[in-house]
Amino acid sequence: MNLPMYEIWAYLQPTPLVGLTLTLAAYVVATTLYGRGREHPLLNPVLLAALLIASVVSLTPLDYATYFQGAQFVHFLLGPATIALAVPLVARGRELRRLAVPIAGGILAGGVVAAGSAVAIGWALGASGQTLRSLAPKSITAPIAMGVAERIGGLPSLAAVLVVATGILGAVAGPALLRRLGFTDVRVIGLALGTASHGIGTARAFQDGPQCGSFAGLAMAVNGAASALLIPLAFSLGALP
Repeated sequence: MNLPMYEIWAYLQPTPLVGLTLTLAAYVVATTLYGRGREHPLLNPVLLAALLIASVVSLTPLDYATYFQGAQFVHFLLGPATIALAVPLVARGRELRRLAVPIAGGILAGGVVAAGSAVAIGWALGASGQTLRSLAPKSITAPIAMGVAERIGGLPSLAAVLVVATGILGAVAGPALLRRLGFTDVRVIGLALGTASHGIGTARAFQDGPQCGSFAGLAMAVNGAASALLIPLAFSLGALP
């Protein structure tokens, strides 16, 4: 039976399979373009895949709720994937213990600057208090950031958007900027990406090797845990507006 393409789409569009297929197809297309573009930063696969999916959801009858019914299978795998980041950390346990003090100091400083600079810039531009509280956790992974934002009076949904935007920006511009500034040690680059750009930055760090990715994964975990405690404390003490 030779059905027109729009009829096939109308038949499949309400099913969860469309969301899953769209997510996987978008990422395959994005990674292909990234490879053919010689891994240019502006062709970051996460950025391209997100733009492709957003375009399809915006330009077709497919609504986000129906899309996410299928995409939630991929979303579920984020948890195991995050836990799996501990595997390369174990392999570098001795090195991490030897550098524990400078690593902890660097992550703490990076986390403070990430939250403080975001709030300071937002305040200087006249952002509302609720927006400032949504900006503060932008550099920690989305589930933690949404919880922190809700606890301190921000908008969890806005915080999630800011987290994704921060991660993509860090993955796109971070490595080139760090090297332009003279940082060539992959451990330093990994720590910076994991601290500032959480999971998306960590995924980008693994493209520079397991050592870079391991340090990024450590930074993401430590900064997430520390920020979940320190950001609410800073707001309660009046250190942040």
